[in-house]
Amino acid sequence: MKSRIAVTGATGFLGQHVINHLLDSGIEAVATARTPSGASNRCCFVPLDIANPPPDAFERLGAPEVLIHLAWHGLPNYRSRHHFEQGLPHHYGFLKGLIEAGLQKLVVAGTCFEYGLQSGALSEQTPTDPCTAYGFAKDALRRQLEYLTAEHATQLVWTRLFYLWGEGQASGSLYAQLSVAAQRGEPQFKMSGGEQLRDYLHVAEAARHLVTLAMRPCAFSLINLCSGRPISIRRLVERWISEQGWTIRPQFGCYPYPDYEPLAFWGDAARLNQTVSV
Repeated sequence: MKSRIAVTGATGFLGQHVINHLLDSGIEAVATARTPSGASNRCCFVPLDIANPPPDAFERLGAPEVLIHLAWHGLPNYRSRHHFEQGLPHHYGFLKGLIEAGLQKLVVAGTCFEYGLQSGALSEQTPTDPCTAYGFAKDALRRQLEYLTAEHATQLVWTRLFYLWGEGQASGSLYAQLSVAAQRGEPQFKMSGGEQLRDYLHVAEAARHLVTLAMRPCAFSLINLCSGRPISIRRLVERWISEQGWTIRPQFGCYPYPDYEPLAFWGDAARLNQTVSV
C-alpha cells in the first residue's frame, strides 16, 4: 500500500534510522521534532512541540495514514516524576488529537522498563509491573491509548523496546562510552561486573522492524522489539572490542549494578519474528 508515514522524534538516535529506512524503501516520510537539528534533508520536516501542539497538527503532518511515535524526553533519568507529571499528559494529548483527526494506525515505542524487576524471558503476556517513573508513564500511556483507539478506527501497535546500540547513540550509553574511550586510546574501560544478562538489538535492525510493523497488517497490538537472545554485558563489551579491533581492555567491577533493573532479563521475540517474517 502507498502510505505517508510521519515519525516523531525523527532527529533522535532511532528516529534518524527509521526515517532513512522509510526513504530507502520508497515510502513517503514526514519527520517531526521540536527543532530541525539532525533532521534529514531528504524528506519534509515539520517542527512540532508535543507539549504544545497546534490544533491542526494532523494536517501539518500531511494527514499521514501512519504515525511512528518515538519522541520522549528526559532520558536516561528514569526516576524523574516529569515522565508522568508532564510527559504522560503531553503525549496522550498530542496523540489523542491525531487519532480524533483521522489517524489510521499508530506505532508507539514503549519500553522494557514496563516489566519492572521481573527476570528471565519476558513475553508480551507477562504482566507489567514498572518500578521507575519512566516505565510507569509508558505503561500508563499504553493503557490510555488502548481505551482511546478502541473508540476510533485507529490500529494501535505498541512496541516494547529493549536495548539498542549503534553509532550516533547518546554519549551516556554503554556503546558510546566504550567507543569514545577506545578512540582516545585509553588503556582500560571501567564498568560494572558485567554479569548481567541483557537483550541488545542494533539500531538499524530495530528501525527496519518498526517500518515493517508500520507497513504491514499486525495480528498483535503489543510486540516486544528485541533480539530474543540474552547476552552478558561482559561478553557484549568484549565482542564490540574484538569487532572494532580496539586495544582497550574492560576493567570489571568498578561500578555497582543498577537497582532499577533485574540482573537477568531479555525479551521473547516470538511475536516479532512471526510478524516481520510473513
